[in-house]
Amino acid sequence: MPDDLPTLLREQSGVVSRRQLTDLGLAPHDVRGLLRRGALALVHPGVYVDHTGPPTWQQRAWAGALHAWSSALCGPSALRAEHGPGRRDQDEEQIHVAVAHGRRVADVRGVRVHRLLHLDEQVRWNLGPPRQRVEDAALDTALAVASRSALDAIGVLTTSVAARSTTPARLREALDRRSRVPQRRWWSGVLDDLAAGTCSVLEHGHLALVERPHGLPRGRRQRQARASTGVVYRDVDYPGGLVVELDGRLFHDSARARDADMERDLDAGLDGVRTVRLSYGQVFDRPCLTAAKLAVLLRRAGWRDRPSTCGTGCPVAEASVG
Repeated sequence: MPDDLPTLLREQSGVVSRRQLTDLGLAPHDVRGLLRRGALALVHPGVYVDHTGPPTWQQRAWAGALHAWSSALCGPSALRAEHGPGRRDQDEEQIHVAVAHGRRVADVRGVRVHRLLHLDEQVRWNLGPPRQRVEDAALDTALAVASRSALDAIGVLTTSVAARSTTPARLREALDRRSRVPQRRWWSGVLDDLAAGTCSVLEHGHLALVERPHGLPRGRRQRQARASTGVVYRDVDYPGGLVVELDGRLFHDSARARDADMERDLDAGLDGVRTVRLSYGQVFDRPCLTAAKLAVLLRRAGWRDRPSTCGTGCPVAEASVG
């Protein structure tokens, strides 16, 4: 075995290509000998891993990149490499890799090959394995997911921003570089909201589905306040002492986190602030009814304006009597 091979295997999570083995001086019969002894095992044609057990996700990612070399992880696979394991409801069986537009590389089992224009401008080649920049990967993933669910599409962007992997400004630059984007104005609005402080799917839903279309007063988002536990940030602070806290149970369900929420609500009460907690069903399944109820609470807190209906059958008009 060449002296450089162990180093290469360490750098590539135990994965190596036939081309690399040839460059190290191994002849075809040497490779066959390593396979017979179990020192290497076939993952894809011409791509091997240094054990005979099931490859890890990182090894499958390297194998996909080496199969289509020169290529880079893209879309959801680039985000997986950046953020770590995804939610349990996300399929991570398929590795997505990108090659330069115009190349022809066949898919193999577990690997989908995408062809991208201006590949070099989107890829961080120094990472292992190379991967698409977060903002481009997030946009590509969100655009693909949007055909099934706007909620999940927004979640792709907010997850990347919340993880501090990118910023709304960099996402905006990536969007502006693209000549063809379906519903560009809508995506631009989502990025405007992210830049304004809506840093979760739930926060964006409250702004876009509850507050704006029903003419509620504009709340101050992520307002800093002092509490017995130190500095806290209130999700949405309305005039008159009404605070809306957006409670995303999917990502925020530990007993300690719940206790911190309750402490924050108690401190808000000491400050004369009434706290209302909303979750996914109230924002996405029943936004009109939620807006109607918030309008009643806001009017009781001193708001003198009237809410507006978002369409036929919207119950917000009834809130004017509150």
